[in-house]
Amino acid sequence: MFEGILTLLYFLVAIWAILNIFKSGVSTELKLLWTALVLLLPVIGLIIWFFAGPKT
Repeated sequence: MFEGILTLLYFLVAIWAILNIFKSGVSTELKLLWTALVLLLPVIGLIIWFFAGPKT
């Protein structure tokens, strides 16, 4: 039960992060790189994106 809630929470945060990445003004290549980082490194990728990712 608790794992399902954490999975859902991660899924929602990842979608929010990806939407913010694609709304940013950086190049398409950087958008794809940040998206891959968020998807391939679930928790660490989100933390890195939050502190160092493209800003709107």
